Amino acid sequence: MLDVKVKQDLRDMAKRLQELRGSLDLDLKQEMIANFEEKMTAPDFWDDNDKAQSVISELNAIKSTVEKYEKLTADHEDLMTMLELAEEEGDESLEAELAESVSGLVERIGEFELTLLLSQPYDKLNAILELHPGAGGTESQDWGQMLYRMYTRWAEKNGFKVEVLDFLPGDEAGIKSVTISIKGYNAYGYLKAEKGVHRLVRISPFDASGRRHTSFVSCDVMPEIEDDIEIEIRPDDLKVDTYRSSGAGGQHINKTESAIRITHIPTGIVVACQTERSQIQNRDRAMKMLRSKLYERKIEEQQKQLAEIRGEQSDIAWGSQIRSYVFHPYSMVKDHRTGVETGNVGAVMDGDLNAFIDGYLRSQIRQEPGE
Repeated sequence: MLDVKVKQDLRDMAKRLQELRGSLDLDLKQEMIANFEEKMTAPDFWDDNDKAQSVISELNAIKSTVEKYEKLTADHEDLMTMLELAEEEGDESLEAELAESVSGLVERIGEFELTLLLSQPYDKLNAILELHPGAGGTESQDWGQMLYRMYTRWAEKNGFKVEVLDFLPGDEAGIKSVTISIKGYNAYGYLKAEKGVHRLVRISPFDASGRRHTSFVSCDVMPEIEDDIEIEIRPDDLKVDTYRSSGAGGQHINKTESAIRITHIPTGIVVACQTERSQIQNRDRAMKMLRSKLYERKIEEQQKQLAEIRGEQSDIAWGSQIRSYVFHPYSMVKDHRTGVETGNVGAVMDGDLNAFIDGYLRSQIRQEPGE
């Protein structure tokens, strides 16, 4: 006999798809697609390559959303047809296939819903991610290197491009700091879930006594803002230093002082870039990073003011980690904001972060009605 749960899942999916249709506003999206395609036919479309690429990226994202919804709807209709056949024929093999297909579609609809949660205006932008190990020397610096690899692997698995902007190696192992650009549609929307302090508990490979150590690394994530967002930066407020690049980057590395460090005196914000071949290029990238940080600071100040109005309390102390990674005496990764956890530490360190990102984004949406 056909599993009752399969029928209930199909009913629930029909309701979810109908709700998604309303929130998507498919007619508006079709108009947007037509407008973007018309822009692309303009003779001067490719005069500004960056702007053209931005238009194409947004067009592709909207098209992808519409096509994914239509595919989910079509697959649901196919499963309803399969359900009728399974009930008529009583074919156990067909019932098993139906149950497996329904389970897969439930998962795909969940993933699609997640992409729709990224509704903030800067969610769609590229992300700039920085890692800064805390106190603890080599142990914390090694933890920083492990997180650097984790985020790189996550990006690769999810179709994002990674570019190292600044890299400061550790004295013996690991890193003292690293700044990377993660490029792709909604990169910031996903990675904003990772901002905070990450805590590691393990038996240290650098301790001859085999003692258990706790290490902390701060992860900062900001949107790589576009040029059309106005951020005022006065030249008199900047302190610019040059230095020799210290990371991998080609034969020019360490031969010239092409790397740039910029300090914004009023705020104390420091940015650095060493990935380009010339001072001018590195300065341009560093200035873009500075604008992103100042923009992020502006958004955070607005959110803080709203929180004060609501009477909310938040602890931003170093010890208030967002996630713990325990390698010993047991294996577990747990997000303290959402309660999402897993015992598969190896998969997480290999870039399997989507369950944590999903949990965080959904928790933020659940909080919105109270705003």
